[in-house]
Amino acid sequence: MNKKEINEIKKQFTPERCTITRICGCYVDGDKNKKTELAQTFLTLTEEENFKYFSIFKGTLSGTIGRNLYNMEFPNEQEAEGGTQEFLMRLKNSKLENDEIVEEFYDKVISTYNYGENYYIILVYGVYDVPGQTSDGIENEDASDYVYDYVLCSICPVKLTEAGLCYNEKTNNIESRIRDWLVAAPVHGFLFPAFNDRSTDVHGLLYYTKNSELMQEDFIDQTLGCAAPLSYKAQQETFQDIIENSLGEQCDFKTVKTIHENLNEYVEARKDAPEPPELDKMEMRKLLEDSGVKTETIATFDEAFDTIVSNEDKPKFTASTVASTKSFDIKMPDVVIKVKPERTDLVETKMIDGRQYIVIEVNDSVEVNGINIRNVNMDTGEIMEE
Repeated sequence: MNKKEINEIKKQFTPERCTITRICGCYVDGDKNKKTELAQTFLTLTEEENFKYFSIFKGTLSGTIGRNLYNMEFPNEQEAEGGTQEFLMRLKNSKLENDEIVEEFYDKVISTYNYGENYYIILVYGVYDVPGQTSDGIENEDASDYVYDYVLCSICPVKLTEAGLCYNEKTNNIESRIRDWLVAAPVHGFLFPAFNDRSTDVHGLLYYTKNSELMQEDFIDQTLGCAAPLSYKAQQETFQDIIENSLGEQCDFKTVKTIHENLNEYVEARKDAPEPPELDKMEMRKLLEDSGVKTETIATFDEAFDTIVSNEDKPKFTASTVASTKSFDIKMPDVVIKVKPERTDLVETKMIDGRQYIVIEVNDSVEVNGINIRNVNMDTGEIMEE
């Protein structure tokens, strides 16, 4: 799913556009015990409850693709009888009205979701009458001839509110506030089936995680039956390892700076694409070639890539994740230099008296801890005598 398709589903989470017909929920304590459950028609909830649930559902489809939202595909075996995809299809097709299937889903989540505190599993079923679109992308409600039905799962921590004082309007006193258990914003969830090309794709789902370093691999692998993707940080570290091992002796400042510049140009040129640009093995090879990496060094790339990336399904890196689009950082044990990505031309290396230096061109005002330094010659960049 791309950003536009995700937003189209999110728009349904309002009172005017609501497509949800049924809601089920299970409150689980830190010892994995089911404390209470909910199962009812969604529109029988109060307006205030609906509003708060809509906020949770929107949160489950929020964030950045490749960092918070991940498109996942089911292996073929999971679509056979007894597979995870086949079970999710039965769950969806039941419209959440089969208590036995819903209970089985809760049990699967509880057994694989690793969280030592209380949480609330929310499961909803929705039916979206997909409107047709004109050639220029304008929706035409009257031209709708396709229905997308889905289940959305949101997993929310339930935390005890902090102790404190409050004003009691009835007694006109400042009193100790009653602590209660509050359902927080979702930290994980998924939408099934995927909504690709504005239609149902039963071969995939959209997974949400608030923190990409806390992916819940057991839940993804066992309950959803998909391969857990590389996290945001893991993508960066893996990409960096591949570059370092591929370049070897050519991993110098000039080459790395050129790779950085070309990668940022790659991201910038595709910023308006419906899906975030990705880098696979062949695109990474081309990136190195375009950055002036020697032919003999390129020859080591395949081996370095295959050694570091051992998965059978070779991953694609989200370009905006592995690129440094916000800062060009130069780090040494005692010094950190941050440069705007588009101004790397201000930084170069030079040999001075037999020693290598990083040189930064001075072409504007200079501040040290917010204090303007006045003894810099802006024409020559030399320190002036006082």
